[in-house]
Amino acid sequence: MLEALSKYQFLQNAFFAGILASIVCGLIGVIIVERKLVMMSGGIAHTAYGGVGLGYLLGFEPIIGAFVFSVCAALGIGYINKKGGAESDVVIGLFWSVGMALGIFFIALMPGYPPDLSSYLFGSILSVTRFDLYLMIGLTLIVVFVVVVFFNHWKAYLFDEEFATILGVNTRILEYGLLILVAMTVVVLIRVVGIILVIALLTAPAASAGMLSSNFRNRMFYAIILGIIFCLSGMWISYEMNIASGATIVILSVGCYFCLYLGQAIRRKINRNAQKSRSKRNEEIK
Repeated sequence: MLEALSKYQFLQNAFFAGILASIVCGLIGVIIVERKLVMMSGGIAHTAYGGVGLGYLLGFEPIIGAFVFSVCAALGIGYINKKGGAESDVVIGLFWSVGMALGIFFIALMPGYPPDLSSYLFGSILSVTRFDLYLMIGLTLIVVFVVVVFFNHWKAYLFDEEFATILGVNTRILEYGLLILVAMTVVVLIRVVGIILVIALLTAPAASAGMLSSNFRNRMFYAIILGIIFCLSGMWISYEMNIASGATIVILSVGCYFCLYLGQAIRRKINRNAQKSRSKRNEEIK
């Protein structure tokens, strides 16, 4: 694999794409898990399919269309939720559905059928182009800059929004900013795991990191490391076995989460049994 990595450009692109995807997953994934915005992120991700279809229809890069649709969906969902008058899950469901429907509609209007459409739906890290990589680098730098510079603001906003407002933090800007960052993250992940599977990679490493540490900064660090392990391992397995890379990465991510969950459950049960045994011995001594 290492010899092939040094020889083939597409493997080098895939390697760097996996690193970039892991960075944004670690940063934004922890935030959306903490704020319970997983379904909202799914709505933004699936709306991006409309942009992919429009890109194919009009002849420009589908990933650019996905970016525009994702940002518009993020702002639209945030605005409607803020103004009220509609249930948030209803709004998310409608954006989710109309985005997919528009993508299907636009693709139906074009002559023929796009050969690489499945890579946008299910991901194909081995088919990441140089243009995709440049776009991912730009979006990743923006996400990292915003999260790092305003880290303390994010921390206050996530753990006590009212207190953050008292401190003078503009929580409305942070909320809209978070949704836009989610949209950027979705675009980075589309070429790695695809629109359908993006929620899993966005949440599984972050949720796994949450079981390893309660510290906010450490959770981001662990989520990035886990994401890198999942992406690079999935890329290697998909290359060696000639299977879908996006599905492989997601299976590894979700499998790790359930293993950690099972391990914690077993440890809690052992601790409870040990505590009961100590209590019983203490009663016998008395």
